Amino acid sequence: MVTVQREWFEKDYYAVLGVSSSASSKEITKAYRKLARTHHPDASGGNEDRFKEVSAAYDVLGDQTKRTDYDEARRLGPSATGGFASGPDGFNVHFEDFDDLSGMFGNLFGKNRGARGPVPMRGVDQETRIHLGFRDAIDGVTTTVGLGTNAEGERRQAKVRIPAGVDNGQRIRVAGKGGRGRNGGPNGDLFVVVEVADDDMFGRKGQHLTLSVPVTFPEAALGSEIKIPTYDHSTVTLKVPPGTKSGTTFRVKGRGIDTQKAMGDLLVTVEIAVPSELNPKERAAIEALNEVTDWSPRNEEQQED
Repeated sequence: MVTVQREWFEKDYYAVLGVSSSASSKEITKAYRKLARTHHPDASGGNEDRFKEVSAAYDVLGDQTKRTDYDEARRLGPSATGGFASGPDGFNVHFEDFDDLSGMFGNLFGKNRGARGPVPMRGVDQETRIHLGFRDAIDGVTTTVGLGTNAEGERRQAKVRIPAGVDNGQRIRVAGKGGRGRNGGPNGDLFVVVEVADDDMFGRKGQHLTLSVPVTFPEAALGSEIKIPTYDHSTVTLKVPPGTKSGTTFRVKGRGIDTQKAMGDLLVTVEIAVPSELNPKERAAIEALNEVTDWSPRNEEQQED
């Protein structure tokens, strides 16, 4: 069923998105996302009317079936007199000759012959951004997002469930929470782009958590066992082998991010810390070590070269 809309003959959706009529699907999506971020009502300097215009354009051009029908409709196109230019079969028709445009184009394209009455139209997709704390992103959270105002001037909101383990920049689809459908058509979808704050202690690499831990020279040189903090506020014991180099990373299994797909690990990187001050005994001990040490890391690097 072809859902041709009167607006298709009034709006050049390619121009709205700033792309050519030969643009690829990826180019169209990229252009839409950039414009949606710029003009979103919740963004600084946003323009709600422009955002709606961009969303309406993408609702058509972002759907390959709708885009094909739109291109065909524009090719036939309304003439300057309010009708349609003659097509390859030599016909010429006017808007008033049809109860609705979809019934007409259903006949032109060989579909939906005899259809009459208002055509259900799907609502436009919408996009918004939310900011989450590091732990809310790891644990998952239900939050409320603003969706601007509706035609009556009322502010719209939607509750969104953010799944555990969501990553920075991830785009979450919420079905049916976008623009309202018309003539009994379904609502569009809402896409929520998540921005995750940094944590003071932990970092992240995919489903794995990362952690940097300082160790002393004796702990690294002689080997040691050190207590490591974990995400769940407990600790685990990490064995540091003798001769461990600064910057070495150890893997603690099953202490990363718990998602529906898998359980991540905790990646612990040890860094040798050098004291800024020494007491007399420490200085004497280090000086004695220096006297009996023949090894130099610089000599080792030269041998490797």
